[in-house]
Amino acid sequence: MLSSEHWTHVGETLQTATLDNGLKLQFVVKPDFHKTYALFTTRFGSIDNSFRVHPDDEFTTVPAGTAHFLEHKLFDKEDYDAFDLFGRTGASSNAFTSANQTSFLFAASDRIPENIDILLDFVQNPYFTEKTVNKEKGIIGQEIQMYRDDPNWQSYSGILGNLYPQHPVHLDVAGSVESIAKITPDILYRVHNAFYRPDNMTLTVVGNFDADEIYNLVANKEAKRDTEYPGELESGVKPDYELSSILPYRAMRLPISRPKGIVGLKGSSEVPDNMSGMKRTFALRLFLELIFGDSGSTFLDLYNRGVIDDSFYSEFNVGRGYNYIALGGDATNPAAMTEELIDLIMAYKDNPNFTSKRFDMLKKAAIGKFYSSLNSIESIANQLAGQSFSSVSLFAIPELISALTFDDVQNAAEDIVHHESLSVFHLLAQEEG
Repeated sequence: MLSSEHWTHVGETLQTATLDNGLKLQFVVKPDFHKTYALFTTRFGSIDNSFRVHPDDEFTTVPAGTAHFLEHKLFDKEDYDAFDLFGRTGASSNAFTSANQTSFLFAASDRIPENIDILLDFVQNPYFTEKTVNKEKGIIGQEIQMYRDDPNWQSYSGILGNLYPQHPVHLDVAGSVESIAKITPDILYRVHNAFYRPDNMTLTVVGNFDADEIYNLVANKEAKRDTEYPGELESGVKPDYELSSILPYRAMRLPISRPKGIVGLKGSSEVPDNMSGMKRTFALRLFLELIFGDSGSTFLDLYNRGVIDDSFYSEFNVGRGYNYIALGGDATNPAAMTEELIDLIMAYKDNPNFTSKRFDMLKKAAIGKFYSSLNSIESIANQLAGQSFSSVSLFAIPELISALTFDDVQNAAEDIVHHESLSVFHLLAQEEG
């Protein structure tokens, strides 16, 4: 049965259940909305290229891009296409693969049970043949070429390649033309059997729907499925907090009109999946906002001098076994920009923006931004799905941010800001002639 937890400070009620086969459900009913948004998520992303399901087995390694390729292929069945089924109900559907998970989704204003039924069936019932798999290789090959021509994507994958040359997080989510050429129906069936098992998946539904009706529908369908798992799933991908593997500098040339530069700092310790880890994550994001946020004097000075422009960004990202800071953007002189950014982040303690007073202001702004995100059912659903396998509830975030102190930010910064953590990537214009 569904259990409910009301989060008074955000005015939201989260209903959850874990079915007998391990599938986790999380529902947020929003009766004032006309639309419903649902995501079916598995803890299988582009980094999961090595696994085993029995402790005595050797690890199976699959080609880069397998998770993304499988995402594409699950829509295509022997006698129907899932997109067509959603279209007949008036729903829109999509899917996406990240480094850490894959989600399949639909948005609809009615016929929600029917659409949930379609979602569960097409994701959990794979169908692959040599012919259909080979056809998909051509389609995804074109997508890969698009990424290769995208300077934003190339610069971001470039800094990841510097920070994590030995970890699969640096590989393109879609893989390469060479790697997807190795994908076979047998590989797809094996990874689906390993990762698309109910105890490795979450169904998130947010919007105007009957929670009990959807719970009963899902529980009845899942009770009829085979719950014999192949064994305990184990990833062969090891965490990477080793600073000695960092490539300090690389550059790449593309036919672009404006170069790009990115500074990366690799985390040397784990950000745990608990309140302490979430606290550290938000502390580091506030740290970057303190130093480089567009409301501060540092940003305005860099902008007014033409060192950076509107493309500038700074962010802290965390995933399974890795975490890093990235900051940069377009620049007339990327070398000058990245040098200044390094000087600024290394001397953050002396920065006039790095004060407890400014921290208090930015903390309030971060809480306000979170509350604003709750006005969108898509935002709620995506955030819930993104934390599907976390021990921290989405709706605990405002209280967590409120409890942060300036000392927390200082401690988090001291842990990651070191010269040994640094790397630089430049994307340069092709030389004439």
